[in-house]
Amino acid sequence: MRRLLCLCCLAGMLWARATGAQQIAITFDDLPSHGELPPNETRLLIASSILVTLKLERLPPVYGFFNGVKIEKEPATESVLKAWRDAGQPLGNHSWAHRDINDLSAAEFEAEIAKNEPLLKKYMNGEDWHWFRYPYLHEGDTLQKRRAVRSWLEQHGYRVAQVNMDFEDYLWNAPYARCVAKHDDAAIAKLHDSYLATADQFITVFREASRTVYGRDVKYVLLMHVGAFDARILPDLLALYRAKGFSFISLEEAENDPAYQDDPDIGSEQGGALLELMVQRRKLTFPPNSKPYKELENTCK
Repeated sequence: MRRLLCLCCLAGMLWARATGAQQIAITFDDLPSHGELPPNETRLLIASSILVTLKLERLPPVYGFFNGVKIEKEPATESVLKAWRDAGQPLGNHSWAHRDINDLSAAEFEAEIAKNEPLLKKYMNGEDWHWFRYPYLHEGDTLQKRRAVRSWLEQHGYRVAQVNMDFEDYLWNAPYARCVAKHDDAAIAKLHDSYLATADQFITVFREASRTVYGRDVKYVLLMHVGAFDARILPDLLALYRAKGFSFISLEEAENDPAYQDDPDIGSEQGGALLELMVQRRKLTFPPNSKPYKELENTCK
């Protein structure tokens, strides 16, 4: 096994030298609705803002991973899926109700994935939709459950839409909604700065983790959410990544990196991005980091 891992690392390093590094795919979770709504906002307005930015920035296809139960609860939000597809962006499976695999059996979780498929078939209209993103990035609290679901996904033609760049962007959406309601522009400016500072920090964190595990920059996949503040700050976030030397690629291009052939093959209640799990699997140390949890929790309350 160790010899195989070393050979994989060597192949990855040679591949990276040939193709370049610091490339990243942008993905969005929790379509059609995520987080609290600020006054005078709608789910469609938020999604439309994101889609306009993606077009203006000329990004390659950006997957939106959705939960069908939200449309069942709020039928009007189906317009978000239509807008996403009308803009030429693809959709992927995020399970029906965003339930945590840790709380379900393997069979129950598999049923959650399958229940989302009719909407995928409807909106992808003959295009391949077999990408799956685990809710909460939890892939199984036991090894037995993890392996069972992985096997089911493989048998049904799915690829796992792994993440290896994440800074919990969703944390800013609720305080932003509160600040908009209070017309607190100064607080919103602080949210803007702390969001970008945290994103910047985690660029360094995940690049260090990548070098620790693979000795190189892998092709990254960023996890984001269709929240109101995400939509507002997206142009500045993309500018940050460009300033850091990143170029943007599709999810499929990113996950053709040899690193994504690795399976940590561990049960983990906490889950996490692929690089976090690989660090855990190899008993390495993940780079130190911090997030402004208390600050965000108390903003505009």
